This record gives sequence, C-alpha cells and structure tokens, in this order.
Amino acid sequence: MTATVATIGFTRTSAESFFRRLTEAGVRRVVDVRLHNSSQLAGFAKAGDLGYFLTAIGGIDYAHEPLLAPTEAMLRTYRQEKGGWAAYEARFLALMVERRIEERLTPGSLDGACLPCSEATPDHCHRRLVVDYLNRRWGDSLSVRHL
Repeated sequence: MTATVATIGFTRTSAESFFRRLTEAGVRRVVDVRLHNSSQLAGFAKAGDLGYFLTAIGGIDYAHEPLLAPTEAMLRTYRQEKGGWAAYEARFLALMVERRIEERLTPGSLDGACLPCSEATPDHCHRRLVVDYLNRRWGDSLSVRHL
C-alpha cells in the first residue's frame, strides 16, 4: 500500500493560498509537526486558529504531533546560534532514530495527511526530513507531495 502525504509551508503565503492548496490536494488531516505551534508569529497557522480554519474551510482534521518536532535545543542552535543546516539535519535524523518514529506511526496513519511548518519551502525544513526518513524506513511506501 502506498500512502499519500503532503507537506506545506505557511510563511510567505496568504491564508487563501495556504487553505486552497490543502483543499485542492485533497488533504484530509493536518498533522502539525511544529514544536512551537502557538506563537503569535504563526498568524493564521497558530494552533488554536488553524484547527478551526481547517475544519471550517475544508472539513480537514487537525492533530499536533510533537513526536515529529525537533527539540528546543536543536532549534536554538540552528536559528539563533547559526549552527548550519548540515549539523541540524544530522541531529534531527539522530533524534528520529532515537524516538523510533517509524515504529510509533504507520503509513496508513499519514495517508491523506499534510505536515505543515513555518519554512516556505521543504529544502531546509524538518517536515521534509520526516517524510524522507519514514520513506526510507518504510520501503518507499509514501507518495510525497510538497505543496
């Protein structure tokens, strides 16, 4: 079975574009992988509002999954101390191995889901690392689309 999963960034986009891309992609559930999902900087994607908007606009369910988020120390090193992407990626991959996320989730649990994060593109974002890691562990059972 191949599960379809998407990722999306919410910075540098409008709420209209964000929710339109989700509904057009047929997303059924947003699995929030952000550590800080209630920051005022998140705007329309702030956790309390996001769940409401998803349901009201697209009939999309919302869940927060901190298992798939980096640690506070990782974020601080990467963002504030300019630790570099390669070091962040290595630390985050090690964290996913330590957490054994591939044993705590299934491809079916992500089928129809979308993983949002603040980064506009997936290139330097942990949401891409999550789906790439799981795809390797699950034998390419995820069909991934970056919205």
